[in-house]
Amino acid sequence: MKLIGASPAVAALRQDLEQASRCDAKVLITGESGVGKEIAANLIHSASERRRHPLVTVNCAALTESLLETELFGHVRGSFTGADRDRCGALERAHHGTVFMDEVGEMTPRMQGLLLRFLETGEIQRVGSDRMETRVNVRVIAATNRNLGDAVSSDRFREDLYYRLNVIQLRLPPLRERLDDLPALLTHFLSSFANQYRMPVPSVSADAMAMLASYGWPGNVRELRNVAERLVVRSRNGAIDVADLPPSVRGGTEPQRSPAPLPRSTADARFDQLVVARESFWSAVYAPFMSRDLTRDDLRMLVRRGLEQTGGSYRRLTELFNMPDGDYRRFLSFLRKHHCYVASQQSRTAR
Repeated sequence: MKLIGASPAVAALRQDLEQASRCDAKVLITGESGVGKEIAANLIHSASERRRHPLVTVNCAALTESLLETELFGHVRGSFTGADRDRCGALERAHHGTVFMDEVGEMTPRMQGLLLRFLETGEIQRVGSDRMETRVNVRVIAATNRNLGDAVSSDRFREDLYYRLNVIQLRLPPLRERLDDLPALLTHFLSSFANQYRMPVPSVSADAMAMLASYGWPGNVRELRNVAERLVVRSRNGAIDVADLPPSVRGGTEPQRSPAPLPRSTADARFDQLVVARESFWSAVYAPFMSRDLTRDDLRMLVRRGLEQTGGSYRRLTELFNMPDGDYRRFLSFLRKHHCYVASQQSRTAR
C-alpha cells in the first residue's frame, strides 16, 4: 500500500520511510492508534533489501508475558502443558527478514530484558530449553502509541532498550493533523469498498464532506476506513449526505484545530462515544480493543473514569456504558481476563 495524500505531513513522512528502507537500522514508529503504524512497517520492509524474506508481526499488547515469550522465542516439547512438539518463534521464522513488534510499550520488565538481550546477541533460547538454540539475523521494527520517553522517566520502560530500538524514529501524524488528505483518503476507501461489494462508488455532498472534515477522528485513518465501508454498504441512490453519516460523526464532533491544541487521549475520545454519543461498550470499546486499536492502559483509564461517575459501582457502570442488563458478568469476565479490572476502595463495597 502506498501513502495517500499530498499534505506536507505526508510528504515528510514519505521521505522518512524512504530513508528507513535504504538502511538496515532498527526503527521505532510512534503515533496514535489507527494512524497506520503496521502499514508503515510493511512499506519499509517491502522496499528494503530484506523484502524477499518474511515479515512477521507480533502484537505485544494482546499476549500475556508467558505467551509473548513463547511467540517470540518458541518452545521445546514438554516445556508446558500442551507443548507436544518443538516450535520456533517469530524471531526464528523471520530469519533474514523483519519482525514488526506492535505496541512494544506494553511489554513487562522481564520481557523487555529478554528482548534487549536478543538485540545485543541475536541468540534464541526457546522456552524450556537450557541452551541457546540458534542465532538469527532479523531487523526489528517496533511501534507504540505510548510516549516511551515518559515511560523511561517513570521507570516503566528500560532506558537501554529504548535507545536500542530508537535508532530511526518515525512519527505518524494523526488524521486531524492532515485533514487536507481526508478527501483523497475517503475517495480511495470508497472506491475500494465499492469494488469489493460490487456497488457503484457513491458521491459525497459538500455538506457531508464539510462535516467529515470537522470531526476529530479519534480512531484516525482506521476509523475513516470503517466509516467509508459503512457508507458504501448503506448508501442510497449512490449519494451520501449528512443524514447518511454515523451518529458519532454527526453529533460527536470535536472543536476544530486551534494554533496550540490540547491533546486528547484515545481513552477520552472513547469515553465521549460512550457517555455523549451513547454508543454501546461492545461496539465502541470491546471491538477496537480486540482489534488492537485500544491498549490495556486505555481500557483501564475508561473503567476508572466510569467508576468515578458511578461511585465505584460496576453494575451502574454497565448502564453508563450502554450495556444490556444481562451483560454484567460478561463485562466483569472480560475485564478480568485481560487484566483490566480496577479494584478501587469504592468498588469493593459498591460493585
